[in-house]
Amino acid sequence: MKKLSPFDRYALYQRAVQSPEVDCQFISDAYRDSRSKRPHDMREDFCGTFALCCEWVRRNRHNRAFGIDLDGEPLQYGREHNLAKLRTEPASRVHIQQGSVLTSRMPLVDVVVAMNFSYYIFKSRLILRRYFKRALQGLRHDGIFVLDCFGGKDCQEANQEYTSLGHFTYYWDQVRFDPVTNEALFYIHFKRRGEKRRERVFTYDWRMWTIPEIRETLLEAGFKRTFVYWEGTTRSGDGDGNFKRAEKGEECDGWIAYVVGEK
Repeated sequence: MKKLSPFDRYALYQRAVQSPEVDCQFISDAYRDSRSKRPHDMREDFCGTFALCCEWVRRNRHNRAFGIDLDGEPLQYGREHNLAKLRTEPASRVHIQQGSVLTSRMPLVDVVVAMNFSYYIFKSRLILRRYFKRALQGLRHDGIFVLDCFGGKDCQEANQEYTSLGHFTYYWDQVRFDPVTNEALFYIHFKRRGEKRRERVFTYDWRMWTIPEIRETLLEAGFKRTFVYWEGTTRSGDGDGNFKRAEKGEECDGWIAYVVGEK
């Protein structure tokens, strides 16, 4: 019987959850929509293993990436497994800092991004506005701020979904939702072939921010305009992966969208 490799939760997370190539393309397209030119300097807040930063510098020799995260463990993983895969020159254009997105200082950039719903960790509008102000301060005069968000009635009740990804299965488990506070608790579980399911590999205790709340708070923080990018649908009613600006959405059990703020 073939021996299983050591369990690597970050490798499984990156495979199951992240799509750096897709995200980088969306970031570039959104910036061109707003500014009619290419962005080159990108800052990834809550960057974790900063796979997005590494993909960003890989795409263009003029690109630079800056990443901030409070947790040193995923940052070290990123250095050993993502940054180490880059050649010397593009690797020199990745700049990572351990610290808080509320207080850390980095060079001004064209785009600040907060992906994977990471800012949902902020549960009060006061703190969310404070974070958005910090993002605004980190942008050049023609910069944009890109956030993803999700929702739908499926997020307002306990439920679990799973996806088979070859040698392992990824489980997204919502265990509760509080309609008074709009807070929800989620877990990620993994099951590798030939092993028992590994429970609660990652935990997320979030407030489910709505699109109107996000847009209003961006304006309160000083952004001039905001845009929503809504996903198109296939004939079967599933998301097609194409996001376009929209001021009206569709009623969906579950949806993912982007919100962009212009400085």
